Amino acid sequence: MQLTMTGEYAVRAMMHLASQPKGTIAQIPDISKEWEIPEKFLRKIVARLTKGGLLLSHRGAGGGVSLAKTAKQITLLDVIELVEGPMSLNKCLINPRFCRRTKTCKVHLVWCEARTAMRCILNSRTLAELAQAQA
Repeated sequence: MQLTMTGEYAVRAMMHLASQPKGTIAQIPDISKEWEIPEKFLRKIVARLTKGGLLLSHRGAGGGVSLAKTAKQITLLDVIELVEGPMSLNKCLINPRFCRRTKTCKVHLVWCEARTAMRCILNSRTLAELAQAQA
């Protein structure tokens, strides 16, 4: 599995917001420029992050986006799964109908173990922790 550019850009944008003082409203063009994210694409990602409850959208003069929760409450897993969907290393982890051997396959158990480990790592890293390490 490889993270798509949607996931990569979502993480970049969220890192930007996490590194700002609490309550800061950031403008999308500024995030786009600083993190080298195409603005049109970023607007679509921001809409998904807002709909998913990770961002707040502020309209009007001085409007933009801000974190909907504290950076300590948002993990990398939250961001990635919101824009990418559930993580899986193989189709059989998405839906057992993709393979009739799921119950007896020894490799399936390895895929499950690897997915669990990856989710655990991503869930253990908050935006606050990563923004602090970046500074």
